[in-house]
Amino acid sequence: MLDYRHFLNLTDENGILQFSKLDSPDPLSGYTLDDNARALIIALNMEEGYDLAYKYASWLFKARRADKSWSNFELDGKFYASFDSEDSVGRALLACSLGINSPFTDIKKMCEKMLKDALPSSIHFRSPRAIAYTLLGLCKIDNEKISAQYSSIRDKLADYLISLYQANHTRKFLWFENYLTYCNGILPQALWAYYGIKEHKKALKIAHDSLSFLNSMLFKKSYLNIIGNRGWYFQGKKPALYDQQPVDAASTAFACFEAYSLSGGSEYLELAILAHRWFRGYNINQLSLYNPKTGGCYDALTPEGVNLNQGAEAVISLLLTDTLMLSFIKQQADMEKTS
Repeated sequence: MLDYRHFLNLTDENGILQFSKLDSPDPLSGYTLDDNARALIIALNMEEGYDLAYKYASWLFKARRADKSWSNFELDGKFYASFDSEDSVGRALLACSLGINSPFTDIKKMCEKMLKDALPSSIHFRSPRAIAYTLLGLCKIDNEKISAQYSSIRDKLADYLISLYQANHTRKFLWFENYLTYCNGILPQALWAYYGIKEHKKALKIAHDSLSFLNSMLFKKSYLNIIGNRGWYFQGKKPALYDQQPVDAASTAFACFEAYSLSGGSEYLELAILAHRWFRGYNINQLSLYNPKTGGCYDALTPEGVNLNQGAEAVISLLLTDTLMLSFIKQQADMEKTS
């Protein structure tokens, strides 16, 4: 069963708040594009998620400026540009791409409008992750229904990731940059998804090689060992062990599951399951990040144990990964019934 208690506790009449002090939502932390975009994805997958999906989509809609760009941060009814990032826009474009499949006309129209207005600017992105989020979203639009303009943008974004990999990878460091930081899984995942749409052989090879390299770094032991944000992992140096964040476990699980879905490779499914188990104690600290008393997720694994705060990014990462694995279990059960 999915536990939405803390997710709902963080959500008020405006949207989802960014942070918690322990398990108490912090109104002074404001609202971000990143969190409300990812919250929209969760709501789109809920059986009775219309009201929530409408709320999060409405927040994204009002966060737009007159020039069609997005603000990433709102506090006390005011939007601020100082926290803007390409990555947050990429996540919003992913959410809107998924939102156009909504059965609810008002949500679908909002997402279509936001995608139409903001997508053209994505060809100017220089953040690999922003490009990958946007590319992934476009790959989730029905290939027979996607417009020629969107298809062209999709191809350009894929070409950028491919060229980035070709320019930066080495024989031993099979990656798009000379370092690994956060949400690394989205880069190979996007190319796996692109291969699924276009059967692009070069995209497939890079997706396979880069994900295999990433997994060789993350699963050296029999569990997911996330690259920590206290230094990351630069080529030629040792990866940082802490802090390990839930968003990275989710990114790894989704990348491995995308590869499994398109290749059928059981090794990818096994790694996706291991990444999911990270949340519940199969990690370097042997501690669960899920809080059964609140339904929340602790913000990180630290050298001392866990960061006891339970913000939006953490619980959203947990719920997205739980939703992914639960959907797979249900799919397998349905297949067994019909076989």
